[in-house]
Amino acid sequence: MAHKADLVIIGVSIGLALGLLIALLVFYGIRWYKKRANLRQCSNERSIPNLPIRTNGFGTSTDFSASLTNSVAIQVSENHHKNTQPSWWNHHNKDRFASVSGILRYSYKDIQKATQNFTTILGQGSFGPVYKANMQTGEVVAVKVLASNSKQGEKEFQTEVSLLGRLHHRNLVNLVGYCVDKGRCMLIYEFMSNGSLANLLYGEEERVLNWDERLRIALDISHGIEYLHEGAVPPVIHRDLKSANILLDRSMRAKVADFGLSKEEVFDGRNSGLKGTYGYIDPVYISTNKFTMKSDIYSFGIIMFELITAIHPQQNLMEYINLASMSYDGADEILDKKLGGECNIEEVRGLASIAHKCLHKMPRKRPSIGEVSQAILKIKQRRLTKEDTMSFGGRDISRAVSRIAEQQVELSLMTSIKEQVTA
Repeated sequence: MAHKADLVIIGVSIGLALGLLIALLVFYGIRWYKKRANLRQCSNERSIPNLPIRTNGFGTSTDFSASLTNSVAIQVSENHHKNTQPSWWNHHNKDRFASVSGILRYSYKDIQKATQNFTTILGQGSFGPVYKANMQTGEVVAVKVLASNSKQGEKEFQTEVSLLGRLHHRNLVNLVGYCVDKGRCMLIYEFMSNGSLANLLYGEEERVLNWDERLRIALDISHGIEYLHEGAVPPVIHRDLKSANILLDRSMRAKVADFGLSKEEVFDGRNSGLKGTYGYIDPVYISTNKFTMKSDIYSFGIIMFELITAIHPQQNLMEYINLASMSYDGADEILDKKLGGECNIEEVRGLASIAHKCLHKMPRKRPSIGEVSQAILKIKQRRLTKEDTMSFGGRDISRAVSRIAEQQVELSLMTSIKEQVTA
C-alpha cells in the first residue's frame, strides 16, 4: 500500500512539473511573438517608400528606372467614380496617417460639391487632374486628384502628405487637406492664382514677367529650398525642382510645390531607379545614382537660367548656357528678348554668375543653398542701396534749393525794410 501511495505522489508531481513547463513555454512563446510583431510594425512605420516617377514632357517627369531614353507614359483616366480602393490604403493606414500629418481630411462629397462635380479643371499632371474648388468656409483651393490607374502616384500621395504635414514655410505651397474616400485619393492645396513659372515663361499668356519679378522669384525659390535643406529636421531633398513645380500666388510670390519625389536625407543603403525630370537632372546623379542636396542646387541653377533666357531645358538650354559661359557678357546674348532694355544688365550677369556656379561639374564645388540665397540677396541690396543714395542726393538738392529760396525771400524783405527807413 505504501508503495502504491509513493507512486501516486510521484506521478502527480511529474504531472504538475510538466504542466508548469508547458505553461511557461506557452507564456514565453506568446511574449516572443508579440515582440516580433511590434518590431516588424516599427520597422514598417520607419521605412521610406520607393518614390514615384513621372512621365516625360514640359510639366512632367521621366522614368529613368529602365532606360534613360525610353520613358513610360502613364495614361490618365477621366473616370472619377471608380470604387476600387487602393490596395495599400487600409483602415489602419488611414487612421495613422491622419494622426501623424495633422492635416484636415475631407469627404468625397465635400470635394465633389466644392469642385462643382469636378468641372472647374485647372490643369493636368502625371499625378492626375487639378481642379479649382470653393470650400464651404469660403476658401479657394486647388484639388489634385490621383488618377485611378496610377500605381506610382499612391506612393507619391503618401510622401506628399507625410512631408507637408510637418513642413511649413512662406515659400512652400501649403497643403490644407486631403481626401481618401470612395476609392479616390486627393490632395487639397492653397490656390495659387498665377499658376506655374513654366506657364508664365512658356505659355500663351500675354503677360510677360519683368526683370524685378524674375529676380524676386529666384530669391523666393532659394528661401524655400533653404528651408528644406537647412531648416527642416531632418533635411529634405526635393529631387524634382523645375519651373513647372514653382507656383505663384496673387502677389507674384513664388512657392516650391510637388513633394512627391522628395526624400528625407537619411541614407538607407539602397539605390533605386533614377527619378526626376529630363533637363533638370544633375549629370553626376545620372552617373552615380546618388542624389544629394547639391543635385537640388544643380536643378535650381537651371531654373535661374530659365528666368534669364525663357528657354526651356528641353529646348537645348544647356547649349546656350555653355555658349554664354565663354565670356563675361555672354549672358547678354541669351537674355530673354521680351525683356528688351527694361532690365539692369549687371544684375542679369550677376544672377547668371550664380547660376553657373550651381551647375559646376563637381558637386562639392557648387555653393550651398544658403550661399546662393545670400548672393541673390546682395544683388537686390546693391540696387536698393543705389536707389537710396540717389534718393538721398535728391533730397539734399531739394533742401538746398528751398533754403536758397528762403534766403532770397529774407533778403528781399530786408531790402524793402531798408528802403522804407531811408525814405
